[in-house]
Amino acid sequence: MIGLLLAAITALYVITPALHTAAVPFVEAELGLDRAHEAGARVAGASLAMGTLAAAGRAGQAMGRRRVLMAALAALAAGSLLLALAFSGWSYLAGRIIVDVALAAAFLSCLGMIATAHLPGRLHRVTGGWLAAMSAGFLMAVNLAPFLASTTGWRSVMLMLAVPSATALLLVRHRLGDTRTPTPAGAPAKTRSAAPLLAAGVLGVAGLQLAPLWGWAHPLVAALLVGAALLVGAAAAGLIPWPLHRGSLRRPAPFLPRSGWGAVLAIGLALGFTHVVLSVAVPSLIASAGGNPGDDTLVLSAFGAGGAAGALLAGTRRVSPVTGASLGLPLAALGLGLLPTLLGNPACPVACGGAAAALVGLGLLLALAPRMSAFLASLPRTWAGTGIAILPGAILFGTAAAQVLPYTSPLFVVAAPAEAQELLWIGAAVVGVIALFLGRPAVTLAVAGVSALQYLTATAEIPHSVALVAALATGAVAGAVVWIRRQQTERLWRSREVESALQHAVLRPLPDRLGDLRLAGLYQAATADAGIGGDFLDAVHTPFGTRVLIGDVRGKGMEAVQTVTDLLGSFRSQAHETAGLGELAACLDRQVVRAAHARGDDELFATALLVQQSAPGAVEIINCGHVAPLAVTPSEVTEIDTPVLLPLGFGALAADEPPAATTLPLDRRTTVIAHTDGLSEARNANGEFYPLAERLPHAPRFTPAALVAHLDTDVHDWTDQLTDDIAIVTLAGTLCRAA
Repeated sequence: MIGLLLAAITALYVITPALHTAAVPFVEAELGLDRAHEAGARVAGASLAMGTLAAAGRAGQAMGRRRVLMAALAALAAGSLLLALAFSGWSYLAGRIIVDVALAAAFLSCLGMIATAHLPGRLHRVTGGWLAAMSAGFLMAVNLAPFLASTTGWRSVMLMLAVPSATALLLVRHRLGDTRTPTPAGAPAKTRSAAPLLAAGVLGVAGLQLAPLWGWAHPLVAALLVGAALLVGAAAAGLIPWPLHRGSLRRPAPFLPRSGWGAVLAIGLALGFTHVVLSVAVPSLIASAGGNPGDDTLVLSAFGAGGAAGALLAGTRRVSPVTGASLGLPLAALGLGLLPTLLGNPACPVACGGAAAALVGLGLLLALAPRMSAFLASLPRTWAGTGIAILPGAILFGTAAAQVLPYTSPLFVVAAPAEAQELLWIGAAVVGVIALFLGRPAVTLAVAGVSALQYLTATAEIPHSVALVAALATGAVAGAVVWIRRQQTERLWRSREVESALQHAVLRPLPDRLGDLRLAGLYQAATADAGIGGDFLDAVHTPFGTRVLIGDVRGKGMEAVQTVTDLLGSFRSQAHETAGLGELAACLDRQVVRAAHARGDDELFATALLVQQSAPGAVEIINCGHVAPLAVTPSEVTEIDTPVLLPLGFGALAADEPPAATTLPLDRRTTVIAHTDGLSEARNANGEFYPLAERLPHAPRFTPAALVAHLDTDVHDWTDQLTDDIAIVTLAGTLCRAA
């Protein structure tokens, strides 16, 4: 319910401009406005909206985003009502500016709620659905807005906008709780902010939009652009603190998102730029091809449908940011490059142009969705006040930058066909350049080369035989790329098979039941595509009972893997020969000491936890410098208090005086969880450790397998990237029942 409500409110951000654009001809005729007034309203609205992003972010951080969202919805309803009752041109323009500012605040508040209300590991699904809702809103708006404005009148349209705004205000008040996110304990009181970046954006947006109206030589235009440039230069020189400070890039700071604000900024610019270019060029090219009224609406609708498909694909398939940029942006550039030719085809301009426009929307949202989710997942709460404003600010700045181009200013009514083609080619070049920086250059260049050959084949006036040869060459290049990709995939698959076999040989899967214990285990290396790391776990059934081992070797890499292999081999042999659990720990201690001497590594050691069940109803535990295990019941989670000995490798566990084990009762309602520190020290974007004891009561069941599955899912929801290996063993008596 809350997610749908936020998506519906956010959709107003793209629906409202479409309604205003459809109402402009009727407003000009009734209130006596001209293009200059419309352009002035857009300039003022965009500039104030950019400043509102910074103010709304700060206010949401301090007072709660629910209060800011309610104020924004109230202002949106009031501004829409003012538009519906406008008695003069100036009252209409004032209403337009109020609506633009309110939409910016509402958009930012919803984005902030999405970022703080969901765990980082789930943001890729949430962000994909959220962007798909925006694309669906654009699709609906471009189709319904002209019809509503012509049939019901523009005043009725503005009144219709006030109704959902007021309804959303009531729902937010009664359905949403306060979302204020105070600064965590221990965080610095003075945190970094994106406000200087947005301040430069305010000056830049105003200057870029005023330049076509007043000229580049106008003193105010020059002052605005020079002020924005000076602000960026001062930040680059380190004179003002903000996330662009070069020292922060040399020394990664906790407030700087790992995913990169620059990529989000670039794709947001591309999205705003492309939207303006399509809105100006498509109607002109459709008209020149002899299209019917409303055909341009169908082509722009395809752009929204493609965007929704791209966002959903990125959300459901969990496309990586680099993959999304490598594939999506070249596809968008291809669609923009093909639009002039396809829309100029008298046979089927709407169908062909719609396919190209859908390709543009698919590519842009396929690139934006994973970048945006990664950015939000890595954004600390101490920087989330104005940091979340980077995306909407980038879209606004891209819109302003596009209006600097010839024939895109609000002063121009319709561009000529040649001018429209030029605009689309400029848009393709802008998106292509961004693709080179954000994607894999080899993939981007391959897609761009094939696209260029296809474009030349479609547009060149050459004999049929030459066109056939060109088409075959294009197919050959595409086939070579696919073949190379297939070979890489096969090599990757073979390496993963070897990795899986090695992991199963060293780290054997734990059986579901061993002796009188029910078991479940999980091992996951922090390094992607690495099967084995420095953590280890195993369980064996011996004449002395069921014995379980879990631990963590100091260090990483192949030396840590070698130590893990030696320790597990020693455990599997000595567990069947050594009667006491303390004697077994002493054997493992001597094994690590021998390995350290053999390698000349005086700092080699391993933490370990040994568990043994000799008879039903109790277990014995020896802790060698390891993380304390937990006892979990349906009613509580408690830490098992056991003496902590020195880790293995210090030679402190003498064979003549082996350490004594601690006995723990194990009834049918208790499950013991042993884990390595990779689980409890997994951090979110705010630097907070994974609260293991607090998250365990949320498990749907309390059997060993259910707890392991819950922890595996929940820790990945808590953090977007593991920094250490994780090993988990859960055990319970055979009479254990689900709660």
